[in-house]
Amino acid sequence: MSGVPAASPDGPRLWPVPSADAEVARMKAVRRYNILDTPPDGAFDRVAAMAARLFDVPVASVTIVDADRIWFKAVHGLDGVAQIGRDPGLCGSAILRDDTLVIPDTLTDPAACTNPLVTGPLGVRFYAGAPIITSDGHRLGTVNILDTKPRLITENDTATLADLAAMVLDAMELRLSGLRLLREEQERRKVQEEARAQAERDTEAITAFATTLQRTLLPPSLPVVPGLELACHYQTDSPRDVGGDFYDVFPLGGQRWAFFLGDVCGKGAEAAAVTSLTRYTLREAAQHHEDPTDVLNALNSALILDPSMGSRYCTCVFGTLHPAPDGGFTVTVAMGGHPPAFHVQHAASDEGGLVVEGVRPRGGMLVGALEGAQFASHTFHLAPGHGLLLYTDGLTEARLPDGAMLGEEGVADFLTTRTAPDAGRLIEDTVALLAGLPAGPGDDVALLALSVPLEPVAGGPATASTAHTLATTPADSAARTGQEH
Repeated sequence: MSGVPAASPDGPRLWPVPSADAEVARMKAVRRYNILDTPPDGAFDRVAAMAARLFDVPVASVTIVDADRIWFKAVHGLDGVAQIGRDPGLCGSAILRDDTLVIPDTLTDPAACTNPLVTGPLGVRFYAGAPIITSDGHRLGTVNILDTKPRLITENDTATLADLAAMVLDAMELRLSGLRLLREEQERRKVQEEARAQAERDTEAITAFATTLQRTLLPPSLPVVPGLELACHYQTDSPRDVGGDFYDVFPLGGQRWAFFLGDVCGKGAEAAAVTSLTRYTLREAAQHHEDPTDVLNALNSALILDPSMGSRYCTCVFGTLHPAPDGGFTVTVAMGGHPPAFHVQHAASDEGGLVVEGVRPRGGMLVGALEGAQFASHTFHLAPGHGLLLYTDGLTEARLPDGAMLGEEGVADFLTTRTAPDAGRLIEDTVALLAGLPAGPGDDVALLALSVPLEPVAGGPATASTAHTLATTPADSAARTGQEH
C-alpha cells in the first residue's frame, strides 16, 4: 500500500486529555456492553482476520480499553496475548480521538516509540487504529492493524478501517440486544416460576383446608354396633372443593341405632355450612322422634327457617335399627328425594350371586326445598347374611365407557354378580367398580354399608368390623380403601 500519510510523524503530538467525568462515563458505557473477559466470538474474530487480509498486515486486533488495561476481544497474528497495559502511543491513544489514528513509523512518534509493543519483541513499526464509537459518543476500544515495518495508507484505507470499527459496534449492539432479550426472558421465567410456585403453595393450602374441613363434616370413625358390620367410603371429586355428601351412624339408646346418608346440593363453604347444620339437626331430631319421617320433617323445617341456608336443599335417607330375635335388625328408612338403598342377600339357587332389592318408599320429596314437604318410610328385616348399601348419586351418575351413566340399574346389576353381601366386601367391590371406569365418578361419592354376619363372633356377641376411608381423588380411592378391625 502507498499514498499520502494520514498523519505526519514530524513534531510532537498533542493528545487531548479526557476529564475524570468523561472517563467515568466512558467506563460506564464499556460496562453496559458486558463484553470484557468474554470468550472468543466468531463475529469479532472475522473482523480481525478481514482487517489483516484487507491491509496485508501480520497483526490485526479488536480491543476494548478498560480502566487500567487494553483487553483483546479478537486478535489475528498475535498468539498468547490477552491484554496489555494501558500505555499511551497506540490503542490507549487511539480512543482519545474520533478519527482513525495512523502512525506510519512508530520510532519517529514521541508517544508511540516508548510503547511496549514497539520496544518489545514484536517490534511494531506501523500502527493504525479506528475507535469503536457508540451512538452517544463514547469510545469503547479500537480496531487496529499493525506491521513490523513502516508504511503509508490512504484516506480510503482509514475510512475502511473506520467501517470495520462500525461493524464491531454493530456486533456489540446485536450482542447487547441478545443479552437484554435473554435477561428479559430469564426474568419472565423467574416471575412465572415464582407465580407457579405461589400458585402451588396456594393450591396446597386450599387442598389442606378443604380436606380438614371435609373431615370435620364426617365421623372420624364408625361406631361398634353389636351384631352389625359397618363399612364406608368417601371420595371427593376435587381435593380443592368441600363436597356436600355426608353420612353417620350413632346410638339412640335402648339398643337402638340410627344411620343416615345424604347429599347437599353444591360444593364449597356454603355446602359445608348446610352439611354441618344437616348432620347436627338429624342427630338432635333423632333423639326426640322415633319415626324417621318426623326426623326428616324436622330437618326440612330447619333448612327452610334458617335464612343463612338460602335456597340450599339436600337429598337424604334416614334409618333406624332395632335388634331382632333372630340376630338381625328391623330397619325403618325414610327417604327425602334420595336414590334407593340396595338390600342384598345370597341367591337361593346353587348358581351363586346375590339378590338385590331396591329400597325406595313411595313418595319422599327433596329436603329443604318446600315447606310441608312429604316424606315416606319403609320397614324391612335385615336378617343374618343380609347387607344394605346406601350411596349418593355420584355413583349412579358415573359414566360407562360408552358415555352412558351407570344408573341405579347398572349398580344393581353389578351387585348381583358379587359373591358376598357383607359390608366390607360391598364397599370394596363398589369402589373397584368406580376405579375401573375410564373417567371415574364425575361427582363426590359417599358409600355406607351395613350387614349382619351369618354367625356371631365366637366367645361373645358379634361386634362391628368397620372400614372408614376418605379419598380425595378417584385415582387414590381404591388404594386407600380397606378394613380396620
